Amino acid sequence: MLSVRPPHPTLSRPLIWPGRNHLGVAAAPRCANAESTASAPETAAPPGSVSFPILVNGCTGKMGLSVAEAAALRGLHLVPVSFSSREKVDTTIEVGQTDIRIYGPSARDDVLSSVIDEFPDVIVVDYTAPDSVNSNADLYCKLGLPFVMGTTGGNKQLLYKSVQDSKNYALISPQMGKQVVAFVAIMKFMAEQFPGSFSGYHLEVLESHQAGKLDTSGTAKDVIACFEEMGISYDMNRMVKIRDPEQQLEMVGVPEEHIEGHAFHLYHLTSPDDSVSFEFQHNVCGRSIYAEGTIDAAIFLHRKVQSKDSKRIYDMYDVLREGYMR
Repeated sequence: MLSVRPPHPTLSRPLIWPGRNHLGVAAAPRCANAESTASAPETAAPPGSVSFPILVNGCTGKMGLSVAEAAALRGLHLVPVSFSSREKVDTTIEVGQTDIRIYGPSARDDVLSSVIDEFPDVIVVDYTAPDSVNSNADLYCKLGLPFVMGTTGGNKQLLYKSVQDSKNYALISPQMGKQVVAFVAIMKFMAEQFPGSFSGYHLEVLESHQAGKLDTSGTAKDVIACFEEMGISYDMNRMVKIRDPEQQLEMVGVPEEHIEGHAFHLYHLTSPDDSVSFEFQHNVCGRSIYAEGTIDAAIFLHRKVQSKDSKRIYDMYDVLREGYMR
């Protein structure tokens, strides 16, 4: 949302989220109550759509499970195995009509080798843990398994080198929400085309995420970097990071059902004389935007593998340029 507000003498003060502040600004629209795909019936793929085997590594986590559910709803063939960071695992997760057996890390090589034999066209999606990124990627590359890396963290240089050296196919992105990626792309375009356009403006940034997210949002960092190229000086220590559930309910306006999974961002700019203000805002409830984007990324990568595309490493910008995935 982009809005221009009338001048106000207190605009230079630290902001409180719209709807709860001293400026009398209308509340930001609440997110629709997105139902979990776990309760939705599995549906057949629509006519003309693509279907291929997909292995979601990390189904014991909320994001991995959301991706597996989205894959089932899109008509993809869920491979009935996944991996956990814990060694002693004896559990099965039901997703749609598929029972997914969870294995410990020591079983990865043998199980993945069997998967390749049974599902030669498989695409792997990784939503595990930051400390597993490089070891998992090395294994995928060793076995020639095309993969979508949605897990953040690890050594990025080593990650890309593993893919390049092995000539494997991979799509790597820390942000899988296509619409958020498109928003950041627009900001980067503005920064490149209009450097210094906001010179002298004052920037306030607020971001709210579930309490389990301890680090600063990478998306916020990217957007701030764009504003800096447009002439704004910003100290990252000034960013307001909200992780307290009570503040998220009362101050931010996050729906209670999404306290444990949301991403609310507000970027507020004010001119030097307080006569002009701009706001950029994006609110995400739940994980469906990331799960759907991940499935689009997997479909995109599958097409590139099948066509033997000369390029081997992709990101979500490539997916967006390709258009709607079916």
